[in-house]
Amino acid sequence: MRLNIEKQEKLEPVRMEYAKNQIKSLGLEIEYETSNVIHFLYNKNRIILYPYSGWHSGKGINAGRGIDNLLKQLKR
Repeated sequence: MRLNIEKQEKLEPVRMEYAKNQIKSLGLEIEYETSNVIHFLYNKNRIILYPYSGWHSGKGINAGRGIDNLLKQLKR
């Protein structure tokens, strides 16, 4: 459970929109999304991103946290 639910409710939509725009700007297609998770394909592998926490995982990338860390990997 999050410590500050109000903060999450305020920031999560902003972070979701930023993540979606960045993924699309790299020419990647979003396969599936909910209010708190994005699934997209990168080199034919499914990547899962939770934009609020920045946590990401999937075959072909190093799992970790931070949208900027993910974007660096996707730009290679």
